[in-house]
Amino acid sequence: MKVGLFFGSFNPIHIGHMIIANYMATQTDLDQVWLVVSPQNPLKKKSTLAKDYDRLHLVHLATEDNDLLRPSDIEFSLPKPSYTIDTLAYLKEKHPTYEFILIMGGDNLSTLHKWKNFELLLRDFSIYLYKRPNYTNEVDLDLSRVHFFEAPMLDISATYIRNCIKEGKSIRYLVPEPVYRYMEEQPIYR
Repeated sequence: MKVGLFFGSFNPIHIGHMIIANYMATQTDLDQVWLVVSPQNPLKKKSTLAKDYDRLHLVHLATEDNDLLRPSDIEFSLPKPSYTIDTLAYLKEKHPTYEFILIMGGDNLSTLHKWKNFELLLRDFSIYLYKRPNYTNEVDLDLSRVHFFEAPMLDISATYIRNCIKEGKSIRYLVPEPVYRYMEEQPIYR
């Protein structure tokens, strides 16, 4: 099985995430896309994150009607902060018959050299990179295992959604409908 790993804080998961995940699951050669909820990205502040299991629950709600998309809490049991290369090594050991592909936005390419063991990542794993506006692919890295895709893009961010919630503004249609209904009842970001 060929599995795409779409890592993210998903704080909260939104329509932009879903479009990318579904595009990769249906428009490429991937069999499934796992949305890996990261407890702590080493390059982001933990203080802005909702609780791990709240974010995971929202990803479950968002993907429950799509068999090609699967939530993953694999990083919850790994040492913090989460490093992509460690997660990939763990998954490869746990599922030796699966081929894991890293899914990431083009904006990550310029900082990839800061990632732990980025050379091993580029050597041992394929990357499906969806292009982002205003970011260049001109980097001094070996991109022979990087495949570029023109996935549909929305100019939307989890930060914008959290700010809307704090300001009492509607987030309807910015997040999947089950996520919207749940967040209307639960004060995750209030």
